[in-house]
Amino acid sequence: MTTSIVRSMIMAGALACASALTFMFAPEAQAATAEDLNRDSAQALRNLTQQNSAAAAVARSARAVLVFPNIVKAGLVFGGSYGEGTLMKGNRVVDYYNSVSGSWGLQAGAQSYGYVVFLMNDKAVDYIEKTAGFEIGVGPTVVVVDEGVAKNLSTTTLKDDAYAFIFNQQGLMAGISIEGTKISRINRGNPTQASR
Repeated sequence: MTTSIVRSMIMAGALACASALTFMFAPEAQAATAEDLNRDSAQALRNLTQQNSAAAAVARSARAVLVFPNIVKAGLVFGGSYGEGTLMKGNRVVDYYNSVSGSWGLQAGAQSYGYVVFLMNDKAVDYIEKTAGFEIGVGPTVVVVDEGVAKNLSTTTLKDDAYAFIFNQQGLMAGISIEGTKISRINRGNPTQASR
């Protein structure tokens, strides 16, 4: 077997195990209703921009925002994460997406976190809308903002397609990476006006 086939088989196995582990350990990652998801997304975005001045500065220039208020990551050698979120333009929810990732290696435990991806230009927004999603690391350039990046971030330095902020990290696993996360459009009914 070629290396690429073996790698594909391992990744398929990791994603299958990830899905099973995530749903088994974390059914709360799925919002009960579209209304709940709208409310939770609006609250998560509000909290982030109130508590993080870099996020607030980026938010003012963003064309749209993907908000995933609750991602649950679980693993035991094979792992994965899952959560649902919204695509917002201004204060209005325009669509729904899920966030799925799979991984393998030394890992054990579960944790939850949220993340927001600020889409900075029409190219990034169009890409997501036309492809019904994307994989972080493929497509629009996404910069994950940590403390070091945040110190040098201002409205004059915003040159990339998107900026991601990860928040509310808790649990047993160390470090969060969203590289390779697959974001896909889901059917949650008709979006309604998000809460302010």
